[in-house]
Amino acid sequence: MAVVHKYLRLKKKFPHVWCAGCTNGIILHATIRAIDKLKIPKDDVLMVSGIGCSSRAPVYFDFNTLHTTHGRAIPFATGAKLVKPHLKVIVITGDGDALAIGGNHFIHACVRNIDLTVIVFNNFNYGMTGGQRSPTTPPGKRTTTSPFGSIDPPVNVCSLAMGAGATFVARTTAYHFRPMESIIARAIQHKGFSVVEVRCNCPIIYGRLNRLGDGAKMLLDLKEQSMTVEAWKKLPPEKQKKAEQEKIIIGVLKEDTKTPEYTEQYRALCEQLQAL
Repeated sequence: MAVVHKYLRLKKKFPHVWCAGCTNGIILHATIRAIDKLKIPKDDVLMVSGIGCSSRAPVYFDFNTLHTTHGRAIPFATGAKLVKPHLKVIVITGDGDALAIGGNHFIHACVRNIDLTVIVFNNFNYGMTGGQRSPTTPPGKRTTTSPFGSIDPPVNVCSLAMGAGATFVARTTAYHFRPMESIIARAIQHKGFSVVEVRCNCPIIYGRLNRLGDGAKMLLDLKEQSMTVEAWKKLPPEKQKKAEQEKIIIGVLKEDTKTPEYTEQYRALCEQLQAL
């Protein structure tokens, strides 16, 4: 049996609902391999999601799973982590789910530094509900709600997370499967709020509207557009800024092991109050 098959609800939930060429399955596979690599028992993992194409992923995982309302995955995950601190709580979310209706929750979870791992599937649009513009849609790109090209400045997922206080922040792409597996494993192991942005494809709606080719072409484009953070750091400052605008900088962007974790602080406060 393949490693991935041990962790999927194959008999109950397949075939999946994702379109041909969608890269969500690649991220699902990398997440499974990361958990298997860490040898975490199934009962010690909780997958939480909101609404969207990416948020269908926990339906297929054979772990404890919680499929919640749009934009509210992080509050549900926070509650579960406070009650069951031993669990490895992983939030599966999309760019719209996490950063539009869920943006406030995302920011405050970063501020709290609660021990959650949030994997953001960033495909630049609301793929499930018709291809509307999302907070991360690049300028000039067409969606069903920006048919002449978006003029809104996009949200930078990783910059927002770092600025708000997340203690582990990384970016990868659906093309970079092995690095993604390692990054997700590091994020799960990290004690604190971890954000992993995965640039991924929506070839059926976003890709067609912007004439980006089929799923394979879009996947290869992710490879060509990427630069490792190690290579980026070697550039002079003026070239770093240009690279940030033109390239996808991939790798671990921030790892802080000194900031106190919220769940531990909460438990300490409870014990202190109970001793009064």
